[in-house]
Amino acid sequence: MAGPGRILLTGGAGFIGSALARALVADGWTVTVLDLLTYAGRRAHLDGVDAELVVGDVCDAALVRRLMTGQDAVVHAAAESHVARSLIDPAPFLRTNIEGARVVLEAAAAAGVAHAVHLSTDEVFGEAPAEGRFGPDAPLRPGNLYAATKAAAEALVHAIRHTRGFPVSVVRCTNNYGPRQHGEKAIPTWIRLALAGEPLTLHGDGLARRDWLHVDDFAAGVVALLRRGRPGDVHHFAGGNERTNAELAAQLAALCGGGRLTHVEERPGQDRRYALNDDNTRAALGWSPRVNLRDGLAATVTWAQEDPRRVALE
Repeated sequence: MAGPGRILLTGGAGFIGSALARALVADGWTVTVLDLLTYAGRRAHLDGVDAELVVGDVCDAALVRRLMTGQDAVVHAAAESHVARSLIDPAPFLRTNIEGARVVLEAAAAAGVAHAVHLSTDEVFGEAPAEGRFGPDAPLRPGNLYAATKAAAEALVHAIRHTRGFPVSVVRCTNNYGPRQHGEKAIPTWIRLALAGEPLTLHGDGLARRDWLHVDDFAAGVVALLRRGRPGDVHHFAGGNERTNAELAAQLAALCGGGRLTHVEERPGQDRRYALNDDNTRAALGWSPRVNLRDGLAATVTWAQEDPRRVALE
């Protein structure tokens, strides 16, 4: 796909999805968003975005087939994504992340959509070694239930390629952060606690390492993929901002005016490190992150300070 046309974006009222919607509209795409508007998806996330919102379920095959008609591309971003929730009740993850992917991607294949993109995660590889980064062809060894459902969805991508002759691009990214992220996630949680003058909680020793990528940089990468990528390729997007959880929490506390860190019980199955090698993506798409971590975090804190309800759990 060389240029913009009509695109179906699933999960487009969520955190990453709404950033994608903004980037796609700015690039000239005619965007239809399909979102069930569960707790993390909100109409307000699309305020000011010239996109059609259809409230519905990605597992509704008839609805998805209808919306897929006439689309030039589809980006499947809809997913249950919070690891802690998957440990308590994996059923919604199995349904949305696996069955939803099957419905959307098979509908795209049946409609002959020119480019289908499936959003995955760095967590499908499981824990990274202390040194080195996972390349696109590394084996999938998910270490938690959320990651397992995303790995299963990637297996569906390969099965659909084999049985339908329909190549689907797979995108894996490191931890996204930025505005409109639900309050249950790490950065909004730490900001909320710091602004309230409460201790910032860390699971275990706080030395688990994550790489942070601003959501707008990731959205720009997906747009670049649609513009210049080849259907069926796998692309990694990394921020190059690896920090321990303790380091990042301390940085946020400082940006919020101070706050101490406290430790709670380690989360079951916690992976100590995730890391992606995105050298091929940078070369193929001419993409690289533009948002400096400190600037991105400071802007996110300012966004939360403007209205503390933005990082609330409701």
